[in-house]
Amino acid sequence: MFRHKIPLAWCQLTREKSRLFVALAGISFANTLMFMQLGFRDALFDSSTRMHQNLNTDLVLIDPKSEALIAMQSFSWRRLYQVLAFEEVESIDPLYLGLINWKNPVEKNDRSILVMGFNPNKPALTMPEVNQHLDKIKLQDVVLFDRDSRPEFGPIPDLLAEKGSVETEVGMRRIQVRGLFSMGASFAADGNIITSDLNFIRLFEERDYGQIDVGLIQLKPGADPEKVRQKIDDYLPEDVRVLTHQGFIEFEQDYWATSTAIGFIFGLGVAMGFIVGIVIVYQILYTDVSDHLAEYATLKAMGYRDLYFLSVVFQEALILAILGYFPGFSLCSFFLYSLTQNATRLPVYMTASRALFVFCLTLVMCAISGAIAVRKLGAADPADIF
Repeated sequence: MFRHKIPLAWCQLTREKSRLFVALAGISFANTLMFMQLGFRDALFDSSTRMHQNLNTDLVLIDPKSEALIAMQSFSWRRLYQVLAFEEVESIDPLYLGLINWKNPVEKNDRSILVMGFNPNKPALTMPEVNQHLDKIKLQDVVLFDRDSRPEFGPIPDLLAEKGSVETEVGMRRIQVRGLFSMGASFAADGNIITSDLNFIRLFEERDYGQIDVGLIQLKPGADPEKVRQKIDDYLPEDVRVLTHQGFIEFEQDYWATSTAIGFIFGLGVAMGFIVGIVIVYQILYTDVSDHLAEYATLKAMGYRDLYFLSVVFQEALILAILGYFPGFSLCSFFLYSLTQNATRLPVYMTASRALFVFCLTLVMCAISGAIAVRKLGAADPADIF
């Protein structure tokens, strides 16, 4: 009997080609909406934690009032030096962060850019592109520029390839770009530059060299980061907070997910796409059941049980889910994600986990629609119809 179920569900769906096309278009639209919202959400998390992920550290020391990368509170580096009292600690390094105006060297307009400063004698980042240029940022007023920054900062990579260096104004100071690296724009900063700690203080004259934004703590091989974190946290006063490297990443993600409207909006967009898909599929399945109510009643009179009719409707929902999924998946994978990435410089791309997650959402969406639509089968009573 099972081999007759699939053809019946398929035949009912394909009986009216226009209705099937509308159903698949609606499901594809719902999938596209979910794919785009999830892509934006993941791009938000990925872009906002790129610097965190590339930090060369085991533990991180921050001010407890700090909220995110763009809202860090400075604290005295004496707290960082106190960490050296623990035998598990290999080395410590301060990291300075700040937003400042960058002047486009071609169009002369200003735009805010994120500056990272650290001691060039000790790599603070696990990025070969940065580490091979550390000698350059030891020079006064020399910075490295993020080639993946938004184009509004100017054609810096092209100018650098042509001239060997690019001179512009950052804040109230003339600087030179002598190298490039790749990190990318984020929702917090449209671009990034890296320089030495001394150059950072020259750019931010109001800043005190002894006030740092992030403390980087490298542990000796074999030390347990979580256990050492707990020991340091118990030892230091409450005016600083100790995090593991992963904890620092989650600290940033949590800010964007819960403390800003952006994370909520993207989650709401996914929910709206899911609901839209349920409504569309329900309308298609409900109409199909209504149009074939007499046929269902006839089959009931012939002895077919309700379970058979339920399976037919759910098979229709499954077919719609599978056929409607791939157009949305293809549209996002091969066009919309690339378009968004090129326009915003955000890391929007298809991942296997996201593709599987949306596929499962599509199946659930269509199953819910089928479960609601089968209630109409209760009206298929042979005594009433005949």
